[in-house]
Amino acid sequence: MLIALGIIYGDIGTSPLYVLNAILKGKMVTETVVLGSLSLVIWTLTLQTTIKYVVLTLKADNRGEGGIFSLYTLVRRRRKWLVFPAMIGGASLLADGMITPPMSVTSAIEGLRGINNIGEISDGTIVIIVLSILSVLFLLQQFGTHSIGRLFGPVMTLWFLMLGTLGVMNLLHYPVIFKAFNPYYGLHLLFTYPQGFWILGGVFLCTTGAEALYSDLGHCGRGNIRVSWVMVKTCLILNYLGQGAWLLVNMNQQTVTDELIRTGFNPFYAIMPDWFLLIGIIIATSAAIIASQALVSGSFTLIGEAMRLGLWPRMKVNYPTTQKGQLFLPGINVLLYLGCCGIVLYFRKSTNMEAAYGLAITLCMLATTVLFANYLVIKRVKPAWIYLFLAIYLAIEGSFLFANLVKFAHGGYVALIVAGGLFWIMYVCYKARRIKNRLAEFVKLEPYVPMLRELSNDAAVPKTSTHLVFLTAADSPGEIDNKIIYSIFRRQPKRADIYWFVHVQTLDDPYTTEYEVTHYLPNEIIRIDFKLGFRVQPRIDLFFRTALQDLVARREVTITSRYESLEKRHVIGDFTFVVMEAYLNQGHQLSFFERWIMEFYFWLKDYTLSEEKGFGLDASSVRVELYPLFLNTSSNIKLKRIAPR
Repeated sequence: MLIALGIIYGDIGTSPLYVLNAILKGKMVTETVVLGSLSLVIWTLTLQTTIKYVVLTLKADNRGEGGIFSLYTLVRRRRKWLVFPAMIGGASLLADGMITPPMSVTSAIEGLRGINNIGEISDGTIVIIVLSILSVLFLLQQFGTHSIGRLFGPVMTLWFLMLGTLGVMNLLHYPVIFKAFNPYYGLHLLFTYPQGFWILGGVFLCTTGAEALYSDLGHCGRGNIRVSWVMVKTCLILNYLGQGAWLLVNMNQQTVTDELIRTGFNPFYAIMPDWFLLIGIIIATSAAIIASQALVSGSFTLIGEAMRLGLWPRMKVNYPTTQKGQLFLPGINVLLYLGCCGIVLYFRKSTNMEAAYGLAITLCMLATTVLFANYLVIKRVKPAWIYLFLAIYLAIEGSFLFANLVKFAHGGYVALIVAGGLFWIMYVCYKARRIKNRLAEFVKLEPYVPMLRELSNDAAVPKTSTHLVFLTAADSPGEIDNKIIYSIFRRQPKRADIYWFVHVQTLDDPYTTEYEVTHYLPNEIIRIDFKLGFRVQPRIDLFFRTALQDLVARREVTITSRYESLEKRHVIGDFTFVVMEAYLNQGHQLSFFERWIMEFYFWLKDYTLSEEKGFGLDASSVRVELYPLFLNTSSNIKLKRIAPR
């Protein structure tokens, strides 16, 4: 549970820093507004976070793993179109990873303005401090978070205890604040207050970390999350009530103007005693950094899953520690860092960032609702319960989305542009893979077995390698890619003593690592099928050599060199991996849109990881071959032969 407090609740746990500021901005502090706002916050945490995510969605675990892509792997065989909500959710969650760190850290640092004896702090100073913290945070990502992660639990425990204590100290001054538990006050504000519906845009910020909570299921387990959430929710609500009580005691009938907020006003810091303010800012900043760290690490995991599912270009992956599931993607780290810095420099203040915050993550929650409803269908839940679930949460999240649309012109467009760009990359990878699969030609391997044997024994053909390894996309062991036959026979013939065909199958289970072997000709033509979970990185070189050692130990294959001078000394033969990369040739019959998709896809590949590096192959033993995407192009051109003059 201590780990859960440290790495799961960072995002949702730091929401008291900015939620009431976002709700009350430009409004007069009255009992109707405060009680109604707090009621909406309490019931949003109850309906959205507690019931939807903690009680229901956490049941949809994939061998203990959670998150939008884990949920997608559970339901993707039911409907092909479910890939679209998965991509929308993944892109939105990644966009949230660019907005939450600047929002949380800036809100925490702005508390320095409330300290009287340090003088006025300019916006530029705040920006420099925030950028410095983010720079250190992203710089440390390459070393992993295993060691500093041990501090997360105690720090976040201290944070939540501080939230609860400060809340209790203030709510006792205005016990009427407990009326906020009555949903009547929230509904009354929503439907009778002028523009009351748009308050939902600020209310939604209290639950933005719920999706990250589900994504971190694999780190802590369902039971620990559910038990620790009782404490977390209690402390959050107590703090919100304390802020509301302070507002009604000290600012009743006053308007929270932009000028007031610019001077550093924040009810979160206002409820702190003066002597505790600096300590509170330090703890709040530490909690904000932890929240940012959790989102950055979650983004690495998210992209790692997307790559394995074919929804993201291959990128370099490092493993900074031996901890299960911990990975570091330098390219994504740079992308997130530049995105966070851009958000800070563009908006400069947390109140401005609120306009961009929440809009994208609403789309992710809607996507999760759609996917989870399909999960309930697979689990044979009664249709009436499924329709009730959809009706309730599509209404709630649809309302949040509609209310957040008012933010579009004030900065929400930034979040949608970022999420839209990330979704476009995912869609291009998905669509290009479908086009390639449609064009891929597979042939029966059996007719080519005698030809391969004859080629292997044909001394007139120079030997390419003792062991020649091809990566095949054919799912059936009885088939082979036509491009491989094209490479072996139609291009420069490739003679080898043993031909290996390696196939990688991505499973819906997260961490499966299995393989099976098919011998077409013993010790001459062999196929290995690796069955890897969607969270396992395809380090084919390592997996292949491990399987090879097992085959040698079982005496199923001999890998000694076939050259006479080396064979008698039992020297291991050389291995060459043939990686085939497609290019878009002329003579294709693609539509304009499909051609545009493929050209953009090949452009992406030029700036991302190559096939051999993506599969973890040793560059010294790899031979890269280009092959035309259309091997057999037909033309309707008619040529008429004429006699020479």
